Amino acid sequence: MDHSEAETPSLTLAYKVFTFEEEKKTLSVSIPEVLDPQFGMYVWPSAVVLAQYLWTHQEELRGRTVLELGAGASLPGVVAARCGADVILSDAVKTPLCLQNCRRSCEANGLHRVLVLGLTWGEVSPDLVLLPRLDFILGSDVFYEPDDFEDVLVTVAFLLRKNPSAQFWTTYQKRSADWSIEALLHRWKLNCVQVQLDTFNADKAQLAGSTLPGSHSIQMMIITLKTEAGL
Repeated sequence: MDHSEAETPSLTLAYKVFTFEEEKKTLSVSIPEVLDPQFGMYVWPSAVVLAQYLWTHQEELRGRTVLELGAGASLPGVVAARCGADVILSDAVKTPLCLQNCRRSCEANGLHRVLVLGLTWGEVSPDLVLLPRLDFILGSDVFYEPDDFEDVLVTVAFLLRKNPSAQFWTTYQKRSADWSIEALLHRWKLNCVQVQLDTFNADKAQLAGSTLPGSHSIQMMIITLKTEAGL
């Protein structure tokens, strides 16, 4: 889909195309970015890395239910939906422009069955409680502000307790050696496994036809509920 820049009242939109390739398969998605100071309104490097992971694990996604937290521009969620998952996109209730951009990303990619919800990290809202059974939870750069780390994990822990076999797939940009979620993972009884980027062809400065992630240091984790045996 070819989009030229468009303007809405007080917002300037630009559509960016990301193309994922594997062997003879190709997937192109169009993501609207808003030139606005809100963080979630454009694609960050971590989102491209997570989308690459989804693309290389597309067989696991088909027919599964996926929730993206802090979706913003929604690249990972859109890729998951295009890979055959039943996707729910979410962002904070207090950021209606981000929720609007989630809907815009769906429209740009012909995804008319994707649900968009306002979910605020750390709050157990009716919409959170009433979510359907989940197989995967996604989050790119949700560990951005240290003050939000526990709220993110409170929400993830709640969802994993409701869905004990689900997994939280998350990528983040390493910004400070002093920032860690290890103690919070222990507090909320969560396991974490680091995924090396070279195992899914994401150890590159350019991915999906874009110049992201560039020189940024991106890491990926799979977080699950700790079992009684601690395994």
